This record gives sequence, structure tokens and C-alpha cells, in this order.
Amino acid sequence: MRIVLGVGGGIAAYKVASLLRLFTEAGHHVTVIPTEAATRFVGTATWEALSGNPVSNSVFDDVHQVNHVRLGHEADLVVIAPATADLLAKAATGQAGDLLTNTLLMAHGPVLFAPAMHTEMWQHPATRANVETLRGRGAAVLEPASGRLTGSDSGPGRLPEPDAIFDAAMALVHGQTDFQLPLAGKTVTISAGGTREPLDPVRFLGNRSSGKQGVALAVAARNAGATVRLLSAHMEVPPPPGVDVVNVETALQLREAALAAAVDSDVVIMSAAVADFRPADISDTKIKKRDDTADPVITLVRNPDILQELVERRNQGIAGPAAGGQLIVGFAAETGDQHGDVLAYAEAKLQRKGCDLLVVNHVGSDKVFGKDTNSVVILARSGSEPQEASGTKADVSAAIISRIGFELNQVSPRA
Repeated sequence: MRIVLGVGGGIAAYKVASLLRLFTEAGHHVTVIPTEAATRFVGTATWEALSGNPVSNSVFDDVHQVNHVRLGHEADLVVIAPATADLLAKAATGQAGDLLTNTLLMAHGPVLFAPAMHTEMWQHPATRANVETLRGRGAAVLEPASGRLTGSDSGPGRLPEPDAIFDAAMALVHGQTDFQLPLAGKTVTISAGGTREPLDPVRFLGNRSSGKQGVALAVAARNAGATVRLLSAHMEVPPPPGVDVVNVETALQLREAALAAAVDSDVVIMSAAVADFRPADISDTKIKKRDDTADPVITLVRNPDILQELVERRNQGIAGPAAGGQLIVGFAAETGDQHGDVLAYAEAKLQRKGCDLLVVNHVGSDKVFGKDTNSVVILARSGSEPQEASGTKADVSAAIISRIGFELNQVSPRA
């Protein structure tokens, strides 16, 4: 497939190099057309090296090939990233002052704009009118992601992650138009990994959680356009780029972080493996093993039920962007026994906790923990049919985030 990749003059231009790599590694022929301003952020040598094709932004280069007409005619897809406020305005008003804007006027195939700019610029009536004009003409304009912008500011206007733009572009080529980022403008808090409860300065009570599923969820939520906070307990994998990370160790620390983050979160996903119990007493020194003393007795006390407390605070209007407007997702790592199977225990837990969705794992010594694949069942408090998802943990996360997007689009508030 022949793709024209137009690069606007914004700081997010550096991220488009990764998008270009995704296109070329998928076997597509890519012609990069940066604006003059874009070359101040990323030089033409970078685009030529990554694309394997010559790069120009002038209508006067290779005039004999009539590039300002040919490129648009031949392109199967045109992607503009970052689509700055200036580029959106020029495209909406039909300007043709350089090679990129000429190519846009000549484009016969689908066109995808991935905006990136400061929040006030994105929300300005002029920009919103330009976006509606372009959409009205059949162009696809993604909603920008929310998150950290240039400087200390944060809000909607961040360029979506390269793989999210890539997925939208491929969907558009195949005639799918319902690919707008389902969590654009939302704040999502995700807990991941396993908590550790100290016995002494050396030892702790822990669990087998690797954090892989929580990290995959953070990636999926980020790619869906959300601002993501990752509450990271012990993990065997690093947190993904593009998310805010809060490090915790114990269940009490996770509780404090979760309650604070939930205050302005649209979605809270509690995927961390939280210890149900902690030692009643923590030794200041290492517990010694001596022949002349009895074996130590460790007394355990219950940890707070973080998920249930989050639900109660949401229902009281203490947390969330608006009373009843927050969606809470729990995870249940279950095993069956002689008294019931995994789903029976999970259904009882869903009713007891009161969360909106419960993602159920059947765990064991050789299942889920530390693996790259997973198989889950998603239960809903609304009573809808259970939903199964399996595959890699990225596949499972995509299904969970898709279900969350669906739930958020339901008009009835949660009580």
C-alpha cells in the first residue's frame, strides 16, 4: 500500500518516527512530507533513513514528476500526524501553499488526521469548526489523547500513541469508520503487580503476580486515548511509556494511592494482586533462626478491602468526575473447590463488592501468574451475559478496554 505521511510542525513530530516504522515494517511504501516547520523538530535525513525514500516539502523539487499532483493521486492513504491547529485550518480552508497541502487537495483515498496541540488550541471554536468541516467532507479526525503536554500543562491535546494511529489507519483503509479512541479525554487508574507485606527488614509475604496483565491494560487504555495512572506494586516488567506511575509496596500503601487517584478518575481498574492479610507485627530486626528458641508464630490481620471501599466512595459521590459517573472494574483470581466452581465464587464476589465489572481468572501454579497468555471471563453487575476473552495478555486487555468503552457509553448512571 502507498501511504503519504504528512508531518506537522509540533513537538510531537518525534513520535511520528515510530509511526513511520510501524508502516514500513508492515510492508507499506511510505512517502514522508514534512512541513517546513516540522523539519525544525525532526530533520529530513531521519525521514529518508526510516522510509527509504527521498523527502521534500517543496512543489519545486522533481518538477518533472509533478509531485504535487502525483503523490495525492497515487496514495492509498494519507495520514497527517501531528495534525497541528495550523494544518487543520489550512486543510479545512483548502489552502495549497506547500507540497503537503497540495497533496491533501489531490488525495483520492482516505485521509486520517491525528491532532496534537495545546488544550486551549484544541478546544478553540475555530479549531473545532475546522475539525467538523473536515469530518463533514469525509476525512477521519481522531480525538487527541489526554495527558502531559509541553511544559507542566496537562489535558486533551496529546498525540495518540503511534500504534493507536496505526490501528486507526488500517481500520480506515479497510472501510471501518468506528475507530475513534473510546477513552479519549478519560482518566483511568490501574493497579498492577503484587503487594508485599513485610515480616522483618528482609522477609515479606507476597504472591506470584508479575504485573504483566496490569501493564498490558495500561498500554491498551493509553492507546484508547486515556490519561493513565499506573499504581505499581512489585512487577517483573517495566511500566510502559506514556503513563503516570505511582510506586507502592504494601496493601495499605496501595489503598492510600487508589483512594487519592480515584477522586478524579473516570475508570478505576484494580488488577493488582492485593494481599488479603498482613503480619500483625513487623520485626525491626531480622528474625533469627536459633536452635534454643521456639519456631516463630506469625499472627495475621486482615487488610482493608480496597475495591469495596472504592465502590462505597463512588456511590457516596466522594470519588469520580461526577456522582455515579465512575466505572470500577475488579479482578478475581479464583480457584474452585468442593463447595463451588470458579464462576460461582466470582459471581458471589461481584455481588459482594458491588463493582461494575469483574474480570475472573482461573489461577493455579501453572496458570496466569507470570505467563504471557491469559483466559478470562468478564462479569457485569448489570446481569448481562458473561463475556469470554483469551489470547495474549495484550489481546485480553484490548477486550477489557473495549468492554469498558462500551459501558461508559451507556446513558444510565451507576447507582
